[in-house]
Amino acid sequence: MSTEVVTSTLPADRSALRGYLAQLSWGKVAAHLALLALVVLWTFPTAGLLISSLRDKDQLTTSGWWTALVSTETNELARLGTAADQIEENGTWHIRGKLFEADSGRSVVAFGTSFETVAGTLPGQPVEMRDGGEINVAADGSYDWVSPTPFEVTRGPRLFYVVSIPPEFTLDNYIEVLNAEGIGRSFINSFTVTIPATVIPILIAAFAAYALAWMTFPFRTVLVAAVVGLIVVPLQMSLIPLLRLYNDIAGITGGSSKTYLGIWLAHTGFGLPLAIYLLRNYMAGLPRELMESARIDGASHFKIFTTMVLPLSFPALASFAIFQFLWVWNDLLVATVFLGNTESTLVLTGRLRELLGSRGDNWEILTSGAFISIIVPLIVFFSLQRYFVRGLLAGSVKGG
Repeated sequence: MSTEVVTSTLPADRSALRGYLAQLSWGKVAAHLALLALVVLWTFPTAGLLISSLRDKDQLTTSGWWTALVSTETNELARLGTAADQIEENGTWHIRGKLFEADSGRSVVAFGTSFETVAGTLPGQPVEMRDGGEINVAADGSYDWVSPTPFEVTRGPRLFYVVSIPPEFTLDNYIEVLNAEGIGRSFINSFTVTIPATVIPILIAAFAAYALAWMTFPFRTVLVAAVVGLIVVPLQMSLIPLLRLYNDIAGITGGSSKTYLGIWLAHTGFGLPLAIYLLRNYMAGLPRELMESARIDGASHFKIFTTMVLPLSFPALASFAIFQFLWVWNDLLVATVFLGNTESTLVLTGRLRELLGSRGDNWEILTSGAFISIIVPLIVFFSLQRYFVRGLLAGSVKGG
């Protein structure tokens, strides 16, 4: 009985497999491979940044993140003891000590009396010292400098050595950033800038998008074309004229140009074209019968907009909210221009830049600070991600 069942299902399985292979075109395979390559290209450096943020700062400056799971070798030097540290044993004089702590996990690979001969002697092999006697260094970093006559050195000579350092991961980089002076204030400043700069353009764009999608008035098509054209205007080209205009207005009114209102208006202006474009295309794709039924029932445009269009347009609103929030939260240029670098108004990106130092060589601050700065955007993205693709695709392919 079971043999008959297996025999009867095999042809169906094979035909289904042949049908699937027939539908699988080379174009689909290439598209999937290209998508996979893009995912790898974006994930690879992010993983490297995360690993670097968890590494010891000394290892981070001497080796790449791809060596994080293997021991690394680096050249170091240490000062030996002086004549005040010598002891006599069986007619010989000894100066003993340690190059590093025994429980550090490090091990000496080679050593020498100069930088040129740093890899010339292996642990356990004696080498002559310029100040007399011989020195022997063990792999654990302990050394024994032996001389048949008393030592007379008053300043310990330098000993160069190659040390193998085991992988070390720590949260000290994150603790250093979080405990930095002013970092909490910068978090608050970033929220103060980002939340209004996300909400204001959404409110304005929602009204404008409904008008362009469902209301009839002169030059509506021209306005839609102008909105599309403004999307491609570079921010850098319009930033300085906008700042000069705002400074002139602030000078006339007697106010300060470095205020949160200025940066809110700037981000609103830069974000409105994309917001209106996405929301207008999404709203234009809503069922026309729904709008006509509401008008027959006597609903005004404002009633239709608030009770019907806004709830139905939530995916598109969420898509733009993610875009705008990520852009404003990670912004440094607009914040620097409109807020300056004062302690009371410095945003998180500006604070992290200050922590890097004048030489920009504090890599541990850069890596850990990068992940601290993306915690909030990740929370926003994952809380709204179910609406993201739906609203983005609908707003980009629909339109009237």
